[in-house]
Amino acid sequence: MNNEFMDALASIERDKGIDKEIILEAIEQALITGYKRNFNSAQNVRVDIDRETGVIRVYARKEVVEEVFDIRLEIAIEEAKSINPLYDVDDVVEIEVTPRDFGRIAAQTAKQVVTQRVREAERGIIYSDFIDREEDIMTGIVQRQDHRFIYVDLGKVEALMPVGEQMPNESYKHNDRIKAYITKVEKTTKGPQIMISRTHPGLLKRLFELEVPEIYDGTVEIKSVSREAGERSKISVHADDEDVDPVGSCVGPRGQRVQTIVNELKGEKIDIVKWSADPQVYVANALSPSKVLQVTVSDDEKMTQVVVPDYQLSLAIGKRGQNARLAAKLTGWKIDIKSQTDAEELGIYDANAPIEEIQQEEDDYMDDIEGNKED
Repeated sequence: MNNEFMDALASIERDKGIDKEIILEAIEQALITGYKRNFNSAQNVRVDIDRETGVIRVYARKEVVEEVFDIRLEIAIEEAKSINPLYDVDDVVEIEVTPRDFGRIAAQTAKQVVTQRVREAERGIIYSDFIDREEDIMTGIVQRQDHRFIYVDLGKVEALMPVGEQMPNESYKHNDRIKAYITKVEKTTKGPQIMISRTHPGLLKRLFELEVPEIYDGTVEIKSVSREAGERSKISVHADDEDVDPVGSCVGPRGQRVQTIVNELKGEKIDIVKWSADPQVYVANALSPSKVLQVTVSDDEKMTQVVVPDYQLSLAIGKRGQNARLAAKLTGWKIDIKSQTDAEELGIYDANAPIEEIQQEEDDYMDDIEGNKED
C-alpha cells in the first residue's frame, strides 16, 4: 500500500462517513490472520500500517525468558539485551518479520476489508435513516411478490409487506405506487430489514395527519382508531378549542379530505366520531351511524348497555357485528346492545332519558372532572 491508498481511505472517510482509523485497525487485524494463514506462522505477531505513508510492517512479539522452550514465542534474556540492554525478563520484544511479497497479500486483504466496511457503513446509515421512520408512513413502488411477501422499493432499501399486512380488497402490480406504514425496522446480518403494512391502524392515523392540517398542527387530536382493513374503520377526534369542529375538519369541504383517504384505502368506509370524556356520550357517538336512545355505564366491569330503536338494531350491530366490534375497540368499553322493545320488556330502558339528554349531560360531566382536579 502507498500514499494513493491512504488518499483513497481519506476520500472514503469524507464520502461515506467512515472513520479512516477504524478501517486501518480492521486491516491490521485482517493482515495478522492473513500472515499466519499464508506463512504457516504460529507466532504472536503485530501488524503496523504507517498512517502517513501506508507502509506495512509485521512484527513478531516474543516474551523475554531465562530459558527458551518455544523460539516462535520466546526470546532468551541475553539475546534480548543484545537488542536493547533495557530489556528484562517478562518484557515483550518486537522483531520485524515482514515477508518480501507481503504487499500482494496486504493489497488483497485491504480491498476486502474496505469493501466490507463500506457495505456495513452504508447499511448502518440506512438503518439510522429508517429507525427514525418507524411508525411513520412512506410511499414506495411495488417490485415483485411471492407467497410470503410483497417487495416494495422505498428508495434506499427494499421493504417487506407480509401477506397478513396486505389489504384483502387490493391487488398489487409491478411499479404500483403505494403508501405503507412502517411497523418494524431491525438490523440483520444482511442489512436493515424494513417491515411495512397496509392494514395497520397507524396507517389511517398518518393519512389523516397528511390530509387534515388541523391534526398536523395539533388543533385537532386523534384520540383513538379502530380498523378492519379494507372494510371499515372508526376514528375519534377531539379539539380543545370549542370553536373548532373536529369532525368537520376531518371530513373537509364537501367531504374532500376524508374522500381522499377513502380512495387511498380503495373504498374502505370511515366513520369519524367526536370523542367525549363521558363514556355515555362517547359510546353513543362511536355507534354511529346508528341512533342511540340510552347508554348505561358499569364502571366496575368497564361495560356499557346500549338501547337503540328497534329499526336501528341491525345497523347498530353491523354486518357480522362489525359496527359494535369497532365501537368497542374505539372506546375501550364492552358494549351490549338491546333493541327498544327488548329493553322495555327487561325493564332497563328509561323512556325519559333519550340521547338528547345524554348529550346535554356532557358539560356537567366535564365540570365534575374539573372540580375533582381542583380538589
